[in-house]
Amino acid sequence: MSTIPETSNPANHDLRSLRVASYNIRKALGTDRRRDPARVLRVIADLGADVVALQEADLRLGPRRPVFERDEVFRRTGLLPVDFDHGRESLGWHGNALLVSPGFEVISRSHHDLPGLEPRGLVSALLARGDQRLRVVGVHLGLLRHSRRRQLSALLDMLPEEDNTAMLIAGDFNERSLQVGLGRLSKRFRILAGGPTYHSRHPVFALDRIAISDRFTEAEASVYRSHEASRASDHLPLLADLRL
Repeated sequence: MSTIPETSNPANHDLRSLRVASYNIRKALGTDRRRDPARVLRVIADLGADVVALQEADLRLGPRRPVFERDEVFRRTGLLPVDFDHGRESLGWHGNALLVSPGFEVISRSHHDLPGLEPRGLVSALLARGDQRLRVVGVHLGLLRHSRRRQLSALLDMLPEEDNTAMLIAGDFNERSLQVGLGRLSKRFRILAGGPTYHSRHPVFALDRIAISDRFTEAEASVYRSHEASRASDHLPLLADLRL
């Protein structure tokens, strides 16, 4: 039996336009110290995104259960979690998860560990919509710049060479500086920072970024702000409106 979402994204008839979001949801623990997954899902639904990269989408201890039920994600947002074959209950890998519009076909997906002092990883999916192909990578980099540089080098080594495929990397990059720290990535990608996303109550640092390949002809990034978003997590969502 199919489930009809309470909230769904408006149909996007222009297949070359795309809205992407990155959102560190802090395991649905809000700035008011309440763990409220439904509140986070309401924020995600309000974004109107075609693809959402989540960080901290799973609990860290025990079986690393997801903070949302998969059916609830679709019912409330109209987006489908990408399934990864890792044998866990987790929504993603090391807390990274991808939500995509049902209008996309998921051609392939993978998950990988990243080096560093802390357990870190990434998730990747190759998507198709019409004649457009898109590879999306979701990542949450480490707290130390030394680790982040190693992780970016490993990430770039893992990216496949794909002709006629746009590529983007979205996540919590944990880099406070807008000038240094991400040089390895900027050689191959344009890095979008729409403004400060952390701390959600009083944003100061642009920790969340979206990096895009040169197959995107237009790109505009912005930070999503609302009363509920300022309480749902300690990060605000980052949005990017893109065109192929």
